[in-house]
Amino acid sequence: MLSRRTLLTFSAIVLSTSALTAAALADETKVAGPVLGDDGLYHQDWFLDSFLELKDDLVETTEKNKRLAIFWELKGCPYCKETHFKNFARPDISKFIRGNFEILQLNVLGSRMVTDLDGQELTEKALASKYGVRFTPTIQFFHDDVDKIAKLKPRKREVTRIQGYLQPDHFLAMFQYVQLRAYEKMSFRKFVKAKQLF
Repeated sequence: MLSRRTLLTFSAIVLSTSALTAAALADETKVAGPVLGDDGLYHQDWFLDSFLELKDDLVETTEKNKRLAIFWELKGCPYCKETHFKNFARPDISKFIRGNFEILQLNVLGSRMVTDLDGQELTEKALASKYGVRFTPTIQFFHDDVDKIAKLKPRKREVTRIQGYLQPDHFLAMFQYVQLRAYEKMSFRKFVKAKQLF
């Protein structure tokens, strides 16, 4: 026969187990915050760890059914910092991006050597110039057809880009726009309007 004491004990065990499960799930979804590197840029631990061979990065990203994006930053850029601490800090944004994109972080004035999609090897700064990246933050979103992309002119390799800082809702909308391939049917402005963000 179940007594009141037995029921209360059982209820306490169930609640305790539920709390532990909820805490464990919360820990799984936690994303470490940005860390300021020796280069003066903030880094996310989930950004792409790359050998800076863009074709290889694109192939690997495509094999994971994700899209490749390059996040251009500059030391001391306040809007780059805002992107890290405000946009990427939102769990819905970081979860969506991590599930659908690989983000390669580059320095618009950097001196690391990068091999472009067409095989040309050049510094980060020269690569930024080649693609017309003049502002930070800038995020380039690339086509995912590895065989065709290298034959295209640099700017034609992108499906779209973010130039400057976007507020979190619009920032997320841009990643959704690319992931859904909505750029094949409409402008970003129409896409955002359809989501009623304006």
